[in-house]
Amino acid sequence: MQYNKSMNKRKETFTVDIGGILIGSKHPIRVQSMTNTDTSDVRRTVEQIIKLADAGSELVRITVNDEKSAGNVEKIKSSLLQKNYTVPLVGDFHFNGHILLSKYPGAASSLDKYRINPGNIGPKNKFDNNFEQIIRIAIKNDKPIRIGGNWGSLDKKTLDGLIADKESNNDAISYSNIMKKYLISSVLSSADKAISLGLDASKIIISCKTSNVNDLIDVYNELSNKCNYPLHLGLTEAGLGRDAIISSVAALSVLINQGIGDTIRVSLTPDNAGSRTDEVEVCQQILSSLGIRNYKPRVISCPGCGRTTNDYFVELSKSIKSYIDDQMPIWKKQFPGVEDMDIAVMGCIVNGPGESKHANIGISLPGNNEDPSAPVFIDGKKYKTLHGENIESE
Repeated sequence: MQYNKSMNKRKETFTVDIGGILIGSKHPIRVQSMTNTDTSDVRRTVEQIIKLADAGSELVRITVNDEKSAGNVEKIKSSLLQKNYTVPLVGDFHFNGHILLSKYPGAASSLDKYRINPGNIGPKNKFDNNFEQIIRIAIKNDKPIRIGGNWGSLDKKTLDGLIADKESNNDAISYSNIMKKYLISSVLSSADKAISLGLDASKIIISCKTSNVNDLIDVYNELSNKCNYPLHLGLTEAGLGRDAIISSVAALSVLINQGIGDTIRVSLTPDNAGSRTDEVEVCQQILSSLGIRNYKPRVISCPGCGRTTNDYFVELSKSIKSYIDDQMPIWKKQFPGVEDMDIAVMGCIVNGPGESKHANIGISLPGNNEDPSAPVFIDGKKYKTLHGENIESE
């Protein structure tokens, strides 16, 4: 995969090593995903991690929520290594992370990163002790952490106090802005506390997730100005299908274009027919569309119009895309840089020849009432003209 070096406008951050994958401004924006299996089910969890890794997920997060899950982390890691999969595993801890990491040192050493949420480490009178336990274990095992705040799990007592102050003082600040400010404060103060306990700053990644596009953009712009930690981007509870994809693309594209973000995840609610790998592919398409990282050749095709009532160009576009997907495991080994190719499949003479010339390989198919021939261009030069019924195979 190629990394666009022109993205030098990215905010300068620390470099964090997560199981051999380097995160930070000098390194590619990394794609992350998360399993939705019961982590205590070793076989199903390993199978899903492999599918996500094969799809291109560079980090995979797993839920570690009870003793059975924590006890099986070592088995999951061992099974992956036996199958030659070294994708870093991130343990997702909520409420009882300090207990599980203490009780299961095998899990603590097998995981490549710990994700902790300052909103549910414990109530105010227990937060410091619980948080310190996790940080001490991270230091002992030389593991990085992600301090991941989420506006759906802010500490209720503190938030209620802030809202009460607003109301008693007739403060004009909106409730949304109170939540955003508290979200940012909670992760940054937690990072300061981790450093004061001895964790190196280069072991910290930060995230502050909301489910609203504009709020997410506001939060990360402020975070970027206030710290030099690598930032993990993503809407939380983005939703189902196309709505979730569009919202995630809108938020992440704005931030990435501003030079903000070092790892990304698109959180899609799976439907019965959907694959968990869909969220990986959406992340890849975001980075590819922005010209940052390419993962496979891009197929450019026209939308069709009254000039192209014949749907042959649509079927040819689908066929070529499917063929590329099938061949990529072979091509990326045999032809370095193949992922940077553009392939154009155009439906008529209006934009067909010009767009085909701009691509590495392009074909301009005949529209309605046009000469039944299809010129093929390679790197801007006409290569040959195809005719007849076997255009696709030729």
